[in-house]
Amino acid sequence: MNFIAQAFKGKIKWYHYFITAILVFIIIQIGILPLLLTAFIKTGSAYNFQEAAATTFMNIGINTNLYLALMLIPFVFGLAGLFLCLKTIHNLNIKYIITARKHVDWQRIFYAFGLWFVIAVFFLIIDYFVYPTHYEFNFKPIPFALLVLVSVLLIPLQTSFEEIFFRGYLMQAFGVLTKKRIVALVITSVVFGLLHGSNPEVAQLGKIILVYYVATGFLFGIITLMDEGIELSIGLHAANNIAAALFVTTNWTVFQTDALFFDNSEPQLNWMMFIPLFVVYPILLWWFSKKYDWKNWKQKLLGSVERPTKIIQDLN
Repeated sequence: MNFIAQAFKGKIKWYHYFITAILVFIIIQIGILPLLLTAFIKTGSAYNFQEAAATTFMNIGINTNLYLALMLIPFVFGLAGLFLCLKTIHNLNIKYIITARKHVDWQRIFYAFGLWFVIAVFFLIIDYFVYPTHYEFNFKPIPFALLVLVSVLLIPLQTSFEEIFFRGYLMQAFGVLTKKRIVALVITSVVFGLLHGSNPEVAQLGKIILVYYVATGFLFGIITLMDEGIELSIGLHAANNIAAALFVTTNWTVFQTDALFFDNSEPQLNWMMFIPLFVVYPILLWWFSKKYDWKNWKQKLLGSVERPTKIIQDLN
């Protein structure tokens, strides 16, 4: 059974998806409360807190590692909330929105993670040698050790929530509701990209940077449909965000951490930002297609979604 069709094993009325989306959103807001409470304690008044929230919480003196952890906690809440809704509202095993394989393929996750981590380090080294004056060595042993701990423990949960929700849950939702794979791919990719519109990078670099986020959504979506699961996209997404947190920080990106290097350059679009879209992403798709023997591209990306004649319930 293909990946999207696995949704038919549970309850798939439109209102099941609507209720779940609302509940997950509410649970995420609950997860934001620790960050809001910390910010409120730091500012001492509702007025100052509102001012700080309108800019960045970093301005009010929250420790960088604490801030990162508090910023990631809502995604942990969201992941737990989604699992709960799948069980109680959809009566669906979480495995079915992760993979069409018999078991979650952890080897795929770790392979994709390692591959993208190496690519991220490679491009950092190139950028460092091209623009050496942009980088200041920022290594602080104890803060960096804590950053590694927070990153390894929480960032995979944040990225896994995004992949499970967008490429798993919503991909299946729009697939079974519209019966069109391409519709599911386009909607989830565009929504994923546009939701990054609140990131500080967009304010600094302009809305053109949203093209990068939308294209990344399409990359992960295509990989999901072709590979019949989200394991590869989970690994890629986790590696990307962990590398971003550990290696380079600035005062204008969403991850402001005790990274190894501080980028002191002025915010600007450059060629390094678009190489992934036009070079790395196509090569990555080609490499995965060869490694995992992807076939029937037209059907998997553009075909219709049909209810299987016989749904075999997974008693496990």
